[in-house]
Amino acid sequence: MTGSEAPPSFRLAYVPGVTPAKWVRIWQERLPHIPLELVAVPAAEAPGVLRRRGADAGFLRLPVDGTDLSAIPLYTETTVVVVPKDHIVAAVEEVSAEELADEVVFHPLDDTLDWEHPPGRPAIERPATTADAIELVAAGVGLLLVPQSLARLHHRRDLTYRPVTGVPQSRVALSWPEDGTTDMVEDFIGIVRGRTVNSTRGRAAAPAAQPKQRKRPETTGTGARRKPAAGGSAGKSTGKSAGKASGKSTGKPAGRSGGKSGKPRRRS
Repeated sequence: MTGSEAPPSFRLAYVPGVTPAKWVRIWQERLPHIPLELVAVPAAEAPGVLRRRGADAGFLRLPVDGTDLSAIPLYTETTVVVVPKDHIVAAVEEVSAEELADEVVFHPLDDTLDWEHPPGRPAIERPATTADAIELVAAGVGLLLVPQSLARLHHRRDLTYRPVTGVPQSRVALSWPEDGTTDMVEDFIGIVRGRTVNSTRGRAAAPAAQPKQRKRPETTGTGARRKPAAGGSAGKSTGKSAGKASGKSTGKPAGRSGGKSGKPRRRS
């Protein structure tokens, strides 16, 4: 490598609310020779950044328009309503969309929830960003519905949030260009999916082990098999042992003497 060539790096984009620290730490442990560069992007711009190759992969919010980006859904976030701490909603554990019907609910231009009919009454103007909407909630002008991670990101002492039922939820996914599935992208996919460091998926598998050859009997220089060592069986018995093993008699009745007893037989 010449002095002008830079080492390869992996660029990872992420949208507000997503914290990639866990995956970045694993990458640094497994691939310390490849620098990982984080690229913070607004949620609406994330797909365009990937398409322009501004990042190799990225954490974004679904849905993604088009078929040129691959995506692996990771998790779904709870939707919450951000309210002042002295608001009546702060006194309950959760609230439904119908219970917010009389409230002014902000719908910022960078909203990440896929609304068909936003709950509540719309504001006169739509805030430009979620951060602007948070400032208006703190001023007591209205409420804001966001994914829980964004409520945590914009935490303020004078605000709190509660889960909302019956509303859309935000899904977070790992995404990358369909035609840009490089080895580094495969490595990061493996990290996100929890594969071990020894996993071969996405890489060339190790060659299969060759079967062990059965050991052939040793032979002499003439090709004859070598005799077994002393005390071992050669596979054939001797003539004497063969007779005993076969169970054949020797011609004499079993259990009797040669035909004469030791004492003469008395006649009557």
